[in-house]
Amino acid sequence: MSREFSRRAFLTTALAGFAVAAEAGAPAVSLRPQLRPAGLRNAAARPPSAPDPQDLIDAARLGGRVGYAVIDEKTGALLETRNATVGFPPASVTKMVTTLYALDALGPDYRFRTRLIATGPVRDGAIDGDLVLAGGGDPVLDTDALADMAADLKKAGVHGVTGDFRVYSGALPYVRVIDEGQPDHVGYNPSLSGINLNFNRVHFQWVREDNGYTVDMDARSAKYRPEVRVARMSIANRAAPVYTYRNAGDHDEWTVARSALGKSGSRWLPVRHPASYAGEVFATFARAHGIRLDPPKVQSTPPEGKALVTHESIALHDILRGMLKYSNNLTAELVGMTATVARRGKVGSLAASGREMSAWAQSELGMRGAKLVDHSGLGAGSRLSAEALARAMARVDRARGLAPLLKPFKMRDANGRIDRNHPIEVLAKTGTLYFVSTLSGYATGPGGRRLAFAILTGNEAQREALNGEVSDRPPGAAAWNRRSKRLQQQLIERWDAVYGG
Repeated sequence: MSREFSRRAFLTTALAGFAVAAEAGAPAVSLRPQLRPAGLRNAAARPPSAPDPQDLIDAARLGGRVGYAVIDEKTGALLETRNATVGFPPASVTKMVTTLYALDALGPDYRFRTRLIATGPVRDGAIDGDLVLAGGGDPVLDTDALADMAADLKKAGVHGVTGDFRVYSGALPYVRVIDEGQPDHVGYNPSLSGINLNFNRVHFQWVREDNGYTVDMDARSAKYRPEVRVARMSIANRAAPVYTYRNAGDHDEWTVARSALGKSGSRWLPVRHPASYAGEVFATFARAHGIRLDPPKVQSTPPEGKALVTHESIALHDILRGMLKYSNNLTAELVGMTATVARRGKVGSLAASGREMSAWAQSELGMRGAKLVDHSGLGAGSRLSAEALARAMARVDRARGLAPLLKPFKMRDANGRIDRNHPIEVLAKTGTLYFVSTLSGYATGPGGRRLAFAILTGNEAQREALNGEVSDRPPGAAAWNRRSKRLQQQLIERWDAVYGG
């Protein structure tokens, strides 16, 4: 799959032939299909089975606004729009733009590197200097990889260090949280840095016993369960809140309400000291090989010395496929900031990197008005319009670059069950924030005509009513989201009925 891309040919091929279409304007609301070149179906001949879009929107009872645009992928003709140039919070649909941005700057075969660097020579098995665990922004670095690096260090003949054990985290800026408006305990809002382990999440597990609860905090993987002290948990006798968090300087200090635990369970919590977390876990594996290391010291300046061990990630193409499938926010932010470093030589902050990607999207994809505050879509300040997004999706698919990375959108029957025999194939990315639901991608029906589309829905009044008091399940948010997703499917089915032949 990766050979389908090249760093510049990818976008050059995709954008060729669409320069004129990129400049074509569109009204903010178009409830009826617009005039199209000869040979395309006449929108006035709407089949009886295709409902009016306003009726669908009214039935969804979303409030707020609905915006959409649908485009013939082959010709670039704009077929139907509503609020198409209005900016909406794109949520995780942002990750499609991030994917294109990273592929353009880094190429599909790019691999992140994490190294063990000796700042001095190795004499009689001991490093005469410091040992530095140097991060390279790898978003998929895990516990197993650190275990392998410790074993490789032993194989290299190292059994001791005369200096310090250090962790270099400065390849990317430290970001305490992606979005300040999220609850402290949600794993999808972790810290970011130049070195990140297990998506910067720690595993919290509890088991009730006769004399109380046993609590564990570890960096588990399929093979290992190294305990950590960089994140600590205590149980509090209270009803609410379920979790509290405090930065204790050198570690994360959590409490959990006893009443919320039940018999046993587990969850992943975010890590706010990512460099110390990675260093502590590596030191555990080093000790298992007889290499004793002091507690890690974090540094932001690049180390000088010889790399004794290098771990390479999987190829960026595969990282991005996983990011789109699981909608991982940390991965999106790290690949986005790494792309900015490749373009500009450095990146000062996540917000600055978001602005750089916004400018790139406007100039390279023709995404007028694109305003992105991050690379994941978690920040509510981002704005994209349905037409800009749909046009970009139509253009880049000429290079057959994006669609193969997207996962199927599961169409459902009248009872809400997955319909595995649904005649329309949809490859798309979803996006969800509280009272925001978005969908963009490609739909192909039995007629074989491929449509690029974007559907953006949002109820700003209900979002503002949260007043920053965000819980795991704000009242009404789940039902609103289900109605929005149903509307998205109904619009896709309408478009296939009207234009799919």
